[in-house]
Parts: sequence; C-alpha cells; structure tokens
Amino acid sequence: MSVADRVGATGRSRSVAPSRPAPPAAEQPPPQVGVVLAALLASLVLAGLTFVTAGWVMFTLFLIGLALGLVLFHSRFGFTSAWRQLVSVGQGKALRAHMLMLAVACTLFAPLLAGGVSLSGEPTMGFVSPLGSGVVIGAFLFGVGMQLGGSCASGTLFAIGSGQTSILITLGGFIAGSVLGAYHFQFWAESMPTGPAVSLATSTPLGYAGAWAVSLAVMAAIAGITVVVGRRRNPPPVEHPPSARGVARALRGSWPLWAGGVLLAGLNALTLAVSGQGWGVTSAFALWGSKWLSWFGVDVASWPYWQQELNAPKLEASVLLDKTSVMDFGVILGAMVASAAAGAFIVHRRIPGRLALGAVIGGVLMGYGARIAFGCNIGAYFGGISSFSLHGWLWGAMALLGTFAGLRLRPLFGLTNPKPVDSVC
Repeated sequence: MSVADRVGATGRSRSVAPSRPAPPAAEQPPPQVGVVLAALLASLVLAGLTFVTAGWVMFTLFLIGLALGLVLFHSRFGFTSAWRQLVSVGQGKALRAHMLMLAVACTLFAPLLAGGVSLSGEPTMGFVSPLGSGVVIGAFLFGVGMQLGGSCASGTLFAIGSGQTSILITLGGFIAGSVLGAYHFQFWAESMPTGPAVSLATSTPLGYAGAWAVSLAVMAAIAGITVVVGRRRNPPPVEHPPSARGVARALRGSWPLWAGGVLLAGLNALTLAVSGQGWGVTSAFALWGSKWLSWFGVDVASWPYWQQELNAPKLEASVLLDKTSVMDFGVILGAMVASAAAGAFIVHRRIPGRLALGAVIGGVLMGYGARIAFGCNIGAYFGGISSFSLHGWLWGAMALLGTFAGLRLRPLFGLTNPKPVDSVC
C-alpha cells in the first residue's frame, strides 16, 4: 500500500511558476460495521488461542501487533513510497518522518539495551548483524522489489488487512523468496565476503550515550539534506485523504506522519521491553513457506538455516509460539479494524496481468533479499539502526540504490512513477 497520499511539498521553488493547487478532499465514507465486527471477533479468538497456547508474552505481542496495524493504516506510514518520492520528485517529507521515528526509537532502545533484561526474563538483544555482501546485495534487491511489488514488509501486511487483496500476490512471492533465501542462507553467510557485526554502542568506545548522539546527528543531517533537495526540485503539494475531525479522528481519521513515526518507535521499543527483541516481519514468511514445503515431504529441516539453535524448534512448533508470526497476524487484523472503521476496506478482485507479474517478482526479490541481508525494512533498517548497528545504515543506503533501479523497471509492469506535476506523489 502506498502512503503517497500523505506526502506533500514543504520546500520553496526557485522558479516563478504558479503553485499547483491540491484538489479538494473527497467525503469520507461511513464505517463498515460488519467488517469491523468480523475483524474484532477474529482478533478476540486469535488472542485467546495465543494466550492459551503460548502465554502472556505472545498474547501481549499480539496486542502490540494490533496496535501497529492501527498506526500503520491511520498514518499511512510507509517505506516504499518514501524512497520513491524522494528519488522521483525530491519529496523528502516521508523520509524525514523516518528520521524522527528512528531518533525516538534510538532514544528508547538505548536504556533498554543497556539494561539487559526484558519483562519476559530474556536478555534484551538488538538487531546487530554482520556487514557483508549479503547485506549489500540483499538490501539492493529488496529496494528493487519494493518498487515492483508496491509495498514493503510492513506495508504488505497492513495493505492486506486493508482489503487490498492484490497484495496477496506480493505476499505469495515474498514467502517464496524468503524460503529460497533460507535455502541459500549458508552460501551468503559463509561462502561470500562477510565482515564483522559492528555496533556503535558496544563495538566502539562510544557506549550507548555516544552512539545515541552520533546516530541523532546523522539523522538530523539526512533530514536537512531532504529539505535542501526539496527546495531545489519543488516537489508536488499535499493531498490529504478524507478524514474525520475532532475526537473521531483517532478512530476514523488520517493521522500526521510524525505521529505515526513516534508511535511506531514506541511500539517497537515496547516489543523489545516485553520480549527481549525488537519488531520483525519477514522471518515468519520463511517459516510459513518452509512449513508448507515440509507438509509435502521436502526435508527443510536439513537446511543449515533451520538447523540453527534459534530456528530449529520453530519448524515443529505452532506458529502461535513464533513471536514474528503472532505480531504479523496482529498487524493484519489491526489494519483491518482501522480500515473498516474509516470506511476504506475495499476488496480488489481484478488485477491486470502485468501488475500481477510485477507483484510476484517484487515479492520474490524482497523475500530473498530480506533473508540474505539479515532483515527487511523493519528488522534491518528500523531495528538495526535503532540498535545502533552499522548494518542498518548500510541496508538503508543499498535499498535507496535499489529504488533507483526499481523506478526504471516499474513502467515495464504497467506501474507509473510520481511526476513533478502530480498533486499526489
């Protein structure tokens, strides 16, 4: 799902051309009560099953997933469109929201990681992964895949929850690519050039306080660069989606991007505080696909990826015992509740062939890229940077480069790119 309708211009134009007025906002449709009740019932049932099967920690993580789905939908907070808008028309508002989100997350993560123990009794561990060719190539592939598939990892989940069934095609490719990446994981981890895992906080003399200061300085610099780019390129103006006003805006409205970024950072930190690890998305896709193959007799348990100490038990256990799966289910249902309450739940039935092909290819590229790069836009980019890992910054840089390539490929699949004359990016 694109968050393009949430992004507009903030910069000044150097030309004397007249400004482009945004079209008037459409009237917001009424709530879809039946869908809301169905989503709430499904959430209640799944919450109960999770509590009975896995206990209070997984139950709490499912509730956090519901909250993440609500926030993602209401704020239209995305990653795919943020990079596309910056590269295509110089619109940096969404990327500045990323920097705010990351700054808040770093501020919250630092004491939690330094404290060492979560509410579940597990040690708090950040997403700190090795620097290497897997991150370079995997993040680049993910960047290309985002632009072809039309969504990122978190975007895929909340788009499905919002009724965009076309994204199910992207999810199918995502799962297939994740399984293939798990199959090839040892090759990238051991046979290709790989460097050390570097944390600004624990691998350098900076400590958490120094790593926090350096990280915020980098984020401020990136935000400043986007302002300069915007002033030079005069990006398109804002068109806000229909929204309730007053108190009703909390349930039926469009939230500011900054609010979405702050809330996502807080919920990610809460995930770390409860479980000992931050929010992730795509490892569940590899699990779901591998379980499916095992049901058809494929010996996935012999793959080195599934022989790792943390991964091996998951193949035989219920998915309700897998933190990432439980939170993914929560995101989908949370977005479903939010979209139906806003009257925006729409099921798409007919999908042009070229778009479907792009969705599949994009999903495969994202799934494969996420596995060999130690995560996606959530686990590697959001979680890695928040954990003061250099691999998070490398992931973001390579995904941005992948965006350039992805934009060149989008027209081949019937996809358009933002233009300077558009009122919505």
